[in-house]
Amino acid sequence: MLNRCVFLDRDGTINEEVNYLSRPDQLRLIAGAAEAIKRLNQAGLKVVIITNQAGIARGYFSEAALQQIHLELIKMLRAQDAHIDAIYYCPHHPTAGIGVYKKDCNCRKPKPGLLEKAARELNLDLHQSFIAGDKPADLQAGEAVGCRTILVRTGYGLESEKGLAGGEFQPNHIADDLFEASRRILQALDRS
Repeated sequence: MLNRCVFLDRDGTINEEVNYLSRPDQLRLIAGAAEAIKRLNQAGLKVVIITNQAGIARGYFSEAALQQIHLELIKMLRAQDAHIDAIYYCPHHPTAGIGVYKKDCNCRKPKPGLLEKAARELNLDLHQSFIAGDKPADLQAGEAVGCRTILVRTGYGLESEKGLAGGEFQPNHIADDLFEASRRILQALDRS
């Protein structure tokens, strides 16, 4: 049986936006984010982080530093009884990358490569899954594989919402934050 999943962007969705967050001590959870993830966990949904990390491509920090940031994030969430099932990241950038990281890849959102990889590895039903993020690129990656999309107004979300006016791409839902997004997800599942 395939699993349902909620894909989450990291910066601006779970933790406060910091321009190129590069150290664990810069992590600050957005109010209600841990509780939202906990509610999704309790509903039996997989929760997976999907994040572009162009700071690696640009040489601002290493993949080892990113691993330390993710360990701290997991620890912070665990302290509030929330857990992440997996974290997938893209270290590439098509134009600003250095060395092997300068690459036009399929894993950088809005392309869906990370979601497709997660689906294979975690046995996910993408058409019964959701994605929440603060930028259109987050949601377009999900839309490309059939996920329902939720724009959160945290991080760059308010700015993104203004940019959507009259555009081709429209999210399925807009929520003030991840906590409200989790409520909408659980309501949608109750109706299905």
